[in-house]
Amino acid sequence: MMEGQEYEQPKNGRRDSRYLKGVITGALSASFVFLLLAAALLFWLQGRVSMGGVVSSAENLTDSSVRTKINELAAMIEEYYYEDVDAQKMADGLYKGLFASLDDPYSAYYTEEEYEEMMISAGAKYYGIGVVLQQDRETMQVQIRKVYEETPAQEAGLQAGDTVLRVEDIDAQTVELSELVSHIRGEENSSVHLIVMREGETEELEFDVKRGEVNMPTVDSRMLEDEIGYISIAEFGEATADDFKQAVEQLQKKGMQKMIVDLRDNPGGMMDSVKEILDYILPEGLIVYTEDKYGNRQELHSDAEHSLDLPMAVLINKNSASCSEIFAGAVRDYDYATLIGTTTYGKGIVQTVRQLGDKSAIKLTTAKYFTPKGENIHGTGIDPDIELKYKYTGKKEGEYDYRKDNQVQKAVRVLKNKAS
Repeated sequence: MMEGQEYEQPKNGRRDSRYLKGVITGALSASFVFLLLAAALLFWLQGRVSMGGVVSSAENLTDSSVRTKINELAAMIEEYYYEDVDAQKMADGLYKGLFASLDDPYSAYYTEEEYEEMMISAGAKYYGIGVVLQQDRETMQVQIRKVYEETPAQEAGLQAGDTVLRVEDIDAQTVELSELVSHIRGEENSSVHLIVMREGETEELEFDVKRGEVNMPTVDSRMLEDEIGYISIAEFGEATADDFKQAVEQLQKKGMQKMIVDLRDNPGGMMDSVKEILDYILPEGLIVYTEDKYGNRQELHSDAEHSLDLPMAVLINKNSASCSEIFAGAVRDYDYATLIGTTTYGKGIVQTVRQLGDKSAIKLTTAKYFTPKGENIHGTGIDPDIELKYKYTGKKEGEYDYRKDNQVQKAVRVLKNKAS
């Protein structure tokens, strides 16, 4: 073995009394928490599908040999690990490991605190600083994509385009974006220390930003030229559908006859939200349908109550995912819009979130979804009708100008050539 990695084995194949004490202690805690999880999962599964084949898999996990091994591993950690261990963290590790074994990045176990954070994000209301962050999948570099007006971030002087190096003592490139965000958010009126690098500056910039209540808007709208309205959807949250409808009505009062919907960098969100928006836009018919592994099919439809009879262009890119792709796929299949940009992310699967009795929660991939014409785009994405890579000719540190955005300008030209 390499130096520093030796493991002391009991002599003559016997464990000493301290080791046996550890086994007993670990057995009580590990088996209890493991059985709790197994019972919760079995209860949830029984409500979803027939028990044929499902029970046998779950019973294998609670087999005595598996329990014995978990107890033994927990005892060895407790006895020989060089620092004290947190029993709750070990239990949470067991739960998370069960979902990690699925090799599915979208299925996960959440502690009570993690679930609360996820719900805060979905509700788009929290104590934070008011920025949109984006993380490069390969380099893990984190950049501020947008700073909202009248927020602590704007008041402190943070700018779109700033690269986040550190949050407190955490290297931004060493953690997932969701974890980094959880450290930026906190108690109202507390402060968070950020270190960023800004283009044109030779030294790092440091900011102490006071957290406050942030009502994160997910919909932004404005009138462009030639009776063209522009609506950007950052993600599909609880209030997004209502905000979208309100934006459409306000733009129509200003004379909107054609519309651009910007879904670039929209990671998705809530199925109910995108369904409500598509119901508002499309004529009566199928919006999207899902199928689970048993062939059970569920369909979402738009009704005949309302539809928008407007020439439309939709902007998409490689970060447009999930609900954004449901939107793009539906308007494409109905020939309701011209898709402009680059191929979308390719997430054509559905997650179900269930909270457990102890206030923890699970998110599990339960089905595939299909566009109205029966296409599942998981792993492939949706190709645009007009492929155009993004190029912004304005200054990155200045205020965004749609006239410098080549994809928006392409959408304007396409819509100008379409009759109202």
